[in-house]
Amino acid sequence: MKQYDVGVIGGGPAGYISAIKVAMLGGSVILFEKSVLGGTCLNRGCIPTKTYLKGAEMIHHIKTASKYGIVNDTDVYVDMKKAVANKNNVVRQLTGGVGSLLKSRGIKVIYGEAQIFSETSIICNDREYHVKNIILCGGSKANLIPIPGIDHENIVTSDEILDMEKLPKRLAIIGGGVIGCEIAAAFHYYGCEITIIEAEDRILPQMDEDISKALLKTLTERKMNVLTSHMVGEITHSSKESTIVCRNGKLVTADKILLSIGRVSDLSCLGSLKEKIMQDHGKVQVDEHMRTNISNIYAPGDINGRSMLAHAAFKMGETAAKNAMGMEASYKPDLVPSCIYTIPEAAGVGMTETAAIKKMGKENISIGKFPFMANGRALASNESTGFVKVIIDNHYNELLGAHILGGLATEMISEAASLISSEIPADEIADIMHAHPTYSEAFMEACADALRECMHLPNKSQ
Repeated sequence: MKQYDVGVIGGGPAGYISAIKVAMLGGSVILFEKSVLGGTCLNRGCIPTKTYLKGAEMIHHIKTASKYGIVNDTDVYVDMKKAVANKNNVVRQLTGGVGSLLKSRGIKVIYGEAQIFSETSIICNDREYHVKNIILCGGSKANLIPIPGIDHENIVTSDEILDMEKLPKRLAIIGGGVIGCEIAAAFHYYGCEITIIEAEDRILPQMDEDISKALLKTLTERKMNVLTSHMVGEITHSSKESTIVCRNGKLVTADKILLSIGRVSDLSCLGSLKEKIMQDHGKVQVDEHMRTNISNIYAPGDINGRSMLAHAAFKMGETAAKNAMGMEASYKPDLVPSCIYTIPEAAGVGMTETAAIKKMGKENISIGKFPFMANGRALASNESTGFVKVIIDNHYNELLGAHILGGLATEMISEAASLISSEIPADEIADIMHAHPTYSEAFMEACADALRECMHLPNKSQ
């Protein structure tokens, strides 16, 4: 029986990139996928939500078009059947593209539930496949909380809500993280009454606090109800509606409830080695090389829980593939951009202000901030909400972190990530000529502000 250099379980971002990289390095590789290529990102996460959010953005522009003298006297509504069909078409194109990429590299794909059978073999569809190395890319699944009333047809996860062809009048969202805020933004513009319930004292608790505060202000101004520091006690149901009962007595009644409290690693692929592969709180433990405690088994992507983002999974998958093929590669987790595709968008990379103060002391850092209200392109585009914020080290002017709320934030963050990675100091960034008028000027201006040299903000020394 043929022995492959690498067997990859899972065809999501970490998995298909691992397989492609192995093939590019001259290795023989076989990939197993239990459902559809592309994983959560392409099928149930990043791409479907961004397709809906593009629709929401279009509605936002239509509703604000009167500022430009554009007369629009008709009501705007969403045909959800068409919206779902469009989303599915986008997903099909991308998943089909992944299949074509794998085929072009001569990668054998087996569809079925695959598990580790031994340290050098994988079993799928009752057949054993022999491999020298195994790359586990089992991905993740929606997290469920054990509260009374959670098992009901009115409770949906992010996996199901994106296929609903009928909009609920009232949508309650348990969890104010990335998924919760993005779904809230889309379905608000689609016509739902939105309530977000978050256990922490702010939404997007992993982001810089200024981002959380500013986005909360925007959501509430758009008549979305946001309840922070609220813990869910139980959910009750009647024939017409469901009610979330918070532990402090607050009641939230809705037609549908989205459970979006994050995702957990899917360990079903561990098979016979489930007790042998080291784990930590339900996540496979790996080192910087993506290697598990078993030297020929790697686990990049959501399964290790380090960063449940597709772009992080790409890099982790590539790292695992290189090492499986005898190279020395390391994954650097410090500069993973975080993007939230709300309206306006939010993004961040590097240290938050709180983290920088904790590590270096408040007296050793400086904060620069430039509002989009002072940016010509943003004003002309009716996107003046938000800002660019940077954190720098006072000694070397090192750029420690960048955080953006506003139009094209998720595109702008890549410049910041690149410059932080290249260790370009803030004074040199402030000297880089940026085209005018552009949103990206605000990043340059924020760096200048951190140095107290910004010419497009009032003199702060007075």
